[in-house]
Amino acid sequence: MSTDPVAHQDTAAGASKRRLLSPAGDPLIRAVGRVPAGVHAKLLVAFVGTALLVVVVAVLGLRLLGQSNERVEALGKLQARAAAYGKLRSDTSQVQSLLAQGVAGDFSKVFPEMNKEELGREIVAVDRAILSAAKLLPASTFRDRLGFRPPPDEEQDLGRIRENGDRLASKLQQLVDAEEIGPTQAVRANSLRGEAESLANELDARATELANSTTSRTDALIAQNASAYEHSRNVFIGVAAAAIALALVLGFVLSWSMIGPIQSIDTRLAAIASGDFSGHVDVTNRDELGALATNVNRMNDELRRLYRELETTSQHKSDFLANMSHELRTPMNAIIGFSQVLREGLVGDVNEKQAEYLDDILSSGNHLLSLINDVLDLSKVEAGQVELQVAPFSLQDALERGVSMVREQAMTEGVQVNLHRNGSLDVVSGDERRIRQVIFNLLSNAVKFTPEGGQVDVNAARVDGEMRVSVADSGPGIAAEDLERIFEEFQQTEAGASQHEGTGLGLALSKRFVEMHGGRIWCESELGEGSTFEFTLPVKPVER
Repeated sequence: MSTDPVAHQDTAAGASKRRLLSPAGDPLIRAVGRVPAGVHAKLLVAFVGTALLVVVVAVLGLRLLGQSNERVEALGKLQARAAAYGKLRSDTSQVQSLLAQGVAGDFSKVFPEMNKEELGREIVAVDRAILSAAKLLPASTFRDRLGFRPPPDEEQDLGRIRENGDRLASKLQQLVDAEEIGPTQAVRANSLRGEAESLANELDARATELANSTTSRTDALIAQNASAYEHSRNVFIGVAAAAIALALVLGFVLSWSMIGPIQSIDTRLAAIASGDFSGHVDVTNRDELGALATNVNRMNDELRRLYRELETTSQHKSDFLANMSHELRTPMNAIIGFSQVLREGLVGDVNEKQAEYLDDILSSGNHLLSLINDVLDLSKVEAGQVELQVAPFSLQDALERGVSMVREQAMTEGVQVNLHRNGSLDVVSGDERRIRQVIFNLLSNAVKFTPEGGQVDVNAARVDGEMRVSVADSGPGIAAEDLERIFEEFQQTEAGASQHEGTGLGLALSKRFVEMHGGRIWCESELGEGSTFEFTLPVKPVER
């Protein structure tokens, strides 16, 4: 048993690359991993924390939206007051303008064709119109006409405007009454007109001040709303960005506190699978992953101990089999040799019964010697003592020799062996003796398991840049669950075990020899339909 150094290097390189790309060694992540809480609790904290951040952002958004709505409502109310006060100022300005024009003088210049009586009637009509407009001014200051409830300070201003409007209406009424009496009241009318103009000026000034102050507050509130909106937007964006950043950091830290140990455990398990037991998992988590890492380290140590014991046992087994096989060959060769001498009558004649016994001895001795050779070859392969003697050879000649070696046995058992010649077969590079041994093993198995009257077909062809050899028989077939097992040492199918021949090493040796050449071997079979064993050899020279 041995490990693959290339696999170890690949595993180590992959682990180093993952360590460079992984932030699992960050102090914050390791600190979170050392928190004495289970994975479920940590995940719950992450979910709850993320949910709370979402709730905070949502609450803040609702609050900012509510404040914005309040500012919009306040602005709407203020704009409504500004519009009402603007109309009031327009009405007062109109009354003040008419009174300020000195209607009597103007009318005599505008309508010179009128006599005094006609001009007097016209002036009275204009003053009556001004009186009608003035009487409407106090009513315009009441809540039901304004459409809103004025604040206390504005209510005081409106009260003064209402009071001045009543006084102005009273003066104008007196002026109209005086003008209707006739010219005798001209002096009193002029005096009343002056007082009315004074009241109208004061009324217009108060209305203008009220309208201007409301307009100023409206403009200020609009500017405040714009600033507040920008501030609220910046606050919301900042809090949302901070919440997202915290959620990402929380998810990143918690995920890597779990992913990092999983990667480390995965790397160590991959190394263990490739036969490297030299390392340990460095996981400081105090949760299920930490417990898993501890168990992986414990398993690694136990497997390393067992692996060393198995290596020692395997080496002892290989040494024992090699030594015993070698030691058994000498007496077996002597038994076979002396049996042949006796059978051929070189030391005296033997009767028929003795010849029968000697044939049994020779047959059993040759069979036992074949088993000993297989065991010796397998032990050498496992010990790495087999070196291929690579050289170009004819695959067609190797197949013909293999068929010749089993033809006598096949004829005895009534089995026909057919070699389908292929004149375009390439010369391959490999150990001819080992390839011939593989071919012989496959042919002898095919003949042995093919019933009388059956046949064995041998084919070879170049497929996908490699040579493929197939040996097909018409035997009982092999169950699907046995197709992989038959290539293992000391494994046989039920049909093979029932014949009490062999040790189940032929196919195992064949698989080892083919793989040493860089090829592969497999079997396709169905019960009752026969079996086809195939193996491939690369056409390019095999370097060893």
